[in-house]
Amino acid sequence: MKKSVKILSVVLALVIVIGCFAACGGNDTPDTPDVPVAKVKVIDIALTEELYAFGVDKNQPELLTKVNAFIDEIKKNGKFDAICEAYFGDGEKNGVVSAELDTSRPDEQLVVATNAAFEPFEYKVGDKFYGIDMEIAALLAEYLGQELVIRDMEFDAVCMTVGQHKCDIAMAGLTINEKRKEDVEFSTSYYTANQKLVVRGDDTTFDACKTLADVETILNGYDNAKKAGFQNGTTGNWYVVGDEDWGFDGLKVEPKGYSNGSLAIQDLINKNIDFVVIDADPATFITTAINEVA
Repeated sequence: MKKSVKILSVVLALVIVIGCFAACGGNDTPDTPDVPVAKVKVIDIALTEELYAFGVDKNQPELLTKVNAFIDEIKKNGKFDAICEAYFGDGEKNGVVSAELDTSRPDEQLVVATNAAFEPFEYKVGDKFYGIDMEIAALLAEYLGQELVIRDMEFDAVCMTVGQHKCDIAMAGLTINEKRKEDVEFSTSYYTANQKLVVRGDDTTFDACKTLADVETILNGYDNAKKAGFQNGTTGNWYVVGDEDWGFDGLKVEPKGYSNGSLAIQDLINKNIDFVVIDADPATFITTAINEVA
C-alpha cells in the first residue's frame, strides 16, 4: 500500500514538472509573440504611369504662363524638394490658412479649387490645410502677390468649377488627361504618380505577383462577383470602369465609388468590397494610418 502511494507521488511530481516546462515553453519551443496581421496592405506594383499638373482657368492665359514659370523656379531653388521632404520624410509641415472669398476684388485673390481628402497632397487638420499642393498654393499666391483662397469640394467638381470660371486654378493631385482639358489648361507637370491596389491584410491573392502582367492576369479573370472601390472622378475610377480617353479597358467587376479614398478602404476592411484602386502615395498614407490604430 505504501509502495503504491510512493509510486503515485513520483508520477504526480513528474506530471507537475512536465507541465511547468510546457507552460514555460521549455528550451526547445520558446515563446514567440503573435504578430498581428495588418488590416490592409498595398500591392507594390504600379498599375499606371501618370503625371500630375495644375489646372488653370482657360480665360487666364497670363496665369498659366506665371504658374509654369513658378513651377520651374521652385524646382530649381529647392523649395519643391523641401515640401516633398516634409511629407515623405522628416521635414517641417506648414499649415495653410485660407482667406475669405471676396468677389469684389478678384485681382487680389488667387482662388484654388481642391479636394482636401487626398493626403499627402491636400488634407485638413482643424481649420488649416496641409499637403504638398496646399503648401505650393501658398507659395504661388505669394509669388503672384495675391491672397490665397482655398475652396474645398468633391474631387469630380474641381476641374468643372475652374472651367466655369468660379476658381482660378485646380490643385488637387490632378492627372493630365484629355477629358479634363475640356475644362482647364494644364500647367507643366510637377509630379509623377501611379495607381496601386489595396487589399485586406489577410488577402494573399496578389502575394506571388512580380510584374504588372501578373496582377492584370488576376484582375482580368474577375467578374462581377468581385467588387472594386475607388474615389469618384479619379484615375482609379476610370481604371476600374474603363474609359477610352484614359486608355483603360476597364474590369468586369462590380464598381463602387466613394467621395474619398479613406471611405473606400474602410469599406474594404468591412468586407463590402474586395479591393481598392487608388493613387500610390495616398494609398500608403491611408493604410499606414489605419494599421497603426490598435
